[in-house]
Amino acid sequence: MNRWRYRVFEILPSMLGPPVSERLQDELDRLGADGWELVSVMPVTPFDQLRVVMKKPEE
Repeated sequence: MNRWRYRVFEILPSMLGPPVSERLQDELDRLGADGWELVSVMPVTPFDQLRVVMKKPEE
């Protein structure tokens, strides 16, 4: 039986810096390289704030 670890984080819109989509891609690449798998991405507000859920097997 697999046991999972979960990670939830939010990507917030910002007037400065890269767009939400670019920041999301960077974070998914970084966490994916560490073994995390994307479960879901949900809009939190109509202003591009996203909630991201990732999982990976417990070691």
